[in-house]
Amino acid sequence: MQKLSALTIETDDPTILMALIQAHRPLAELKGVVKSIPNQQILLSTLTLQEAKDSSEIENIITTQDDLYKHTLRSDLSNLATKEVANYSRALQVGYQAVKEQGLLPLNTILKIQENLENNRAGFRKQLGTVLKNEQTCEIVYTTPEPQLVPELMADLEQIINQEPPRNDPLVQMALIHHQFESIHPFYDGNGRTGRIINILYLVKTGLLDSPVLYLSRYIKQTKTEYYQLLQQVRDNNDWQGWIIYMLKGIEITASQTITLVEAIKALLQKQKHAIRDQFKFYSQDLINNIFHHPYTKVQFLERDIRVSRATATRYLDALADCGILEKHKLGRENYYLNRELVELLFNIP
Repeated sequence: MQKLSALTIETDDPTILMALIQAHRPLAELKGVVKSIPNQQILLSTLTLQEAKDSSEIENIITTQDDLYKHTLRSDLSNLATKEVANYSRALQVGYQAVKEQGLLPLNTILKIQENLENNRAGFRKQLGTVLKNEQTCEIVYTTPEPQLVPELMADLEQIINQEPPRNDPLVQMALIHHQFESIHPFYDGNGRTGRIINILYLVKTGLLDSPVLYLSRYIKQTKTEYYQLLQQVRDNNDWQGWIIYMLKGIEITASQTITLVEAIKALLQKQKHAIRDQFKFYSQDLINNIFHHPYTKVQFLERDIRVSRATATRYLDALADCGILEKHKLGRENYYLNRELVELLFNIP
């Protein structure tokens, strides 16, 4: 397997250049739109769960939006799939904090991401990895590198990820890094999900985004057959152009969709802010942040976030439910409060 540092990609192809322009434009716009949200943790907490769900579905780990949000309320009631998806969300947050603090994405951070995904410290695989076969002929089309080569290949990849400035346009570089990581397949499990987390963290590391709010997993899930075909065409025919354009198209589509979603969340936040401020003396920005940070919230969250007593938090949430801003539901013996309009936005992303 060729090291990425020894690979030269000709990216002056007019088709690639046009795709780059079309991808960078909405990505830059998304960066600006996100800055217009006063509390960006609102987006991180909600969009991270959407990405966790979509990325896990690619690996046939299936849960529902409802179960995933209920996990944030009562993890002890969650099924195994939901807990695995929640692990993904945690792993992404761990990776983001590390990149934010260090300005780098080193191997130890990648290992921590996979550790949080899988809840183990197995590290790099010590056995042969995945063997891919043609579904029709059963012919072996790709075998991942032998385990003794993995540390060297990953060290090479670490250098490429943290190269300053990147050898190629950062979006092209991201596409190359993702292909190489998936081809190395360094772990026993969690390679696809770790690779998709690396994608977004690379955009943050290179400054194309300030926070991890653009996720390609929905695009990959919707074009899964094409994704695997193009991965293999690089290995078979060195067709980097097709792979790079596919990834750039994904960034263009996903960035545009995310802009629409963020603008809708921003508009809803303003609407509910005015409604609460007009009706209740207990209005505060921290209260608004809570019901957007936690689309499924509960008394304990409000107690903690705005530092009020349990009785006061209950009174506030019940009042918001009585006027229709929230919906009150039961989970086990506890009540929780659903921000229905926000949930509708999040659950109905194209």
